[in-house]
Amino acid sequence: MKYVLVTGGVVSGLGKGVTASSIGLILKSCGLRVTSIKIDPYLNTDAGTMSPFEHGEVFVLDDGGEVDLDLGNYERFLDIKLTRDNNITTGKIYQSVLDKERRGDYLGKTVQVVPHITDAIQEWIERVAVIPVDGEDSPADVCVIELGGTIGDIESMPFIEALGQFSYRVGAGNFCLIHVSLVPVLNVVGEQKTKPTQHSVRGLRSLGLTPNILACRSTTGLDDNVKEKLSRFCHVPVDSIISLYDASNIWRVPLILRDQKAHEAILKVLNLKGVAREPVFGEWTSRTELCDRLHEPVRVAMVGKYTGLSDSYLSVLKALLHSSVACRRKLFVDWVPASDLENETAKENPENYRNSWNLLKGADAVLVPGGFGDRGVEGKILAAKYARENRIPYLGICLGMQIAVIEYARSILGLQDANSTEFDPNTPNPCVIFMPEGSKTHMGGTMRLGSRRTYFQVKDSKSTKLFGNRSFVDERHRHRYEVNPDMVQQFEDAGLSFTGKDETGHRMEIVELPNHPYFIGVQFHPEFKSRPGKPSAVFLGLIAAACGQLDSLLKKGGAPTHVLSNGTSGEKFHRNGTTLANGSLDGIYRNGNGVHV
Repeated sequence: MKYVLVTGGVVSGLGKGVTASSIGLILKSCGLRVTSIKIDPYLNTDAGTMSPFEHGEVFVLDDGGEVDLDLGNYERFLDIKLTRDNNITTGKIYQSVLDKERRGDYLGKTVQVVPHITDAIQEWIERVAVIPVDGEDSPADVCVIELGGTIGDIESMPFIEALGQFSYRVGAGNFCLIHVSLVPVLNVVGEQKTKPTQHSVRGLRSLGLTPNILACRSTTGLDDNVKEKLSRFCHVPVDSIISLYDASNIWRVPLILRDQKAHEAILKVLNLKGVAREPVFGEWTSRTELCDRLHEPVRVAMVGKYTGLSDSYLSVLKALLHSSVACRRKLFVDWVPASDLENETAKENPENYRNSWNLLKGADAVLVPGGFGDRGVEGKILAAKYARENRIPYLGICLGMQIAVIEYARSILGLQDANSTEFDPNTPNPCVIFMPEGSKTHMGGTMRLGSRRTYFQVKDSKSTKLFGNRSFVDERHRHRYEVNPDMVQQFEDAGLSFTGKDETGHRMEIVELPNHPYFIGVQFHPEFKSRPGKPSAVFLGLIAAACGQLDSLLKKGGAPTHVLSNGTSGEKFHRNGTTLANGSLDGIYRNGNGVHV
């Protein structure tokens, strides 16, 4: 097994996740099999109980793992299926060590950070690295490890020490360290400054790790004299200093790495030059060029609670982008804070109220994503009502599906006090209820999580056709509440169709309005399995309906397996490139500092 470690220095948010994913992709395009591990130094056991404002969205895996959003990047870029153990946290490591201590595994010993914690980290990495994630039976060739945070952070120290020991133990030729750093340009002098990277590398070396390759983030490509200066002071060959400059399209990042021969530098360190081939991207370049050429717009109103941070809905944005490229449209996302649509805002802040409604009314489609808590719920209900009454394409995900059901109960069934017991425990008409198997005392890992099977109930429904007329589909879930099965018949008698149910037939998975151009809600999270060239069926249906392409899509048999193949042996790559309402590119490489991925 070969290991590639990606660390970051100077500042956070440089794009280690995109860099690690792009490195994995370029190695895969060289014919190697790749797996990934993300290390998060926080004490939480997993990301499941953190607010999206803390670290962005919580990404859900097939096995129910609630993990850092970077694992979503890995899955999309490499088209692999990771496990919860591919996300290592300080909480998981300490918990495993303390469990061993309580069992008596360290009987008579003083349990310490070194060697017990550091050994546990190394054992975890070696154990997870050999788990196949690409459908094959044997282990991958290369494991790409991303260390979260910034070199020098106190919470990262045990991992730095463990990785230093690990690099020595696996030996030269099996370990490659790539350090992502910042080369800023000061407006006053207008030159690229290397001192921050020099200090970052010095700090890394003082902790026992020596970088083999430097990946330098900057607004423009590094000057030759800057590379020579970095090489001189950081003891890294000039050929191993990669310039990761701002790009118009995030899909260009692997091409930037290829053009600078990053793969050759990595393969040389890992002694794989005689094994791997030249990277083959084929239609990958075509996809990248296509994304840049798109100009005909499609506008989607994203009505949510966490609209102040786009990473809160990262996978949703990705799924929308996959679908818009498939439909040959340039995606514009209009962020609509759900609470700004409510009547209270009309009194307290009329301008926000007016602007939000203008965005909603100017959109080609409406999307209400998942979420928790009652803030903005009434605004989401108003958005669903607007889409239903004005025949605007609508997609509700998880809570968004429940919102659609509540709105239908109030407007069509005449149950004005209908609600979810999440928001009103004493509602006389609970059309959404707490699931019996859930826990009301423990929050972490107690939801209905992971891949579950949905069986289609109506053969000629839009959702069935979008999924290729299959009898069932496996999708990922993350929820505590469900549509009240006791009210299903009442809804169906009033024209609402539950076209997808679980294996018992009592849990509603897909709802749609047959007489609406496109009004679909899903209890699962389809965004987690969307891939470039293989967009999620319900997202593709939403964009197609917004563009007037839905009928032709359904006649073709729904979402294709591949819209545009990568030409890289099936690997997938994806990061932002989504154009927001203000016209700016929402991507890690949009400016010198980038954003957290």
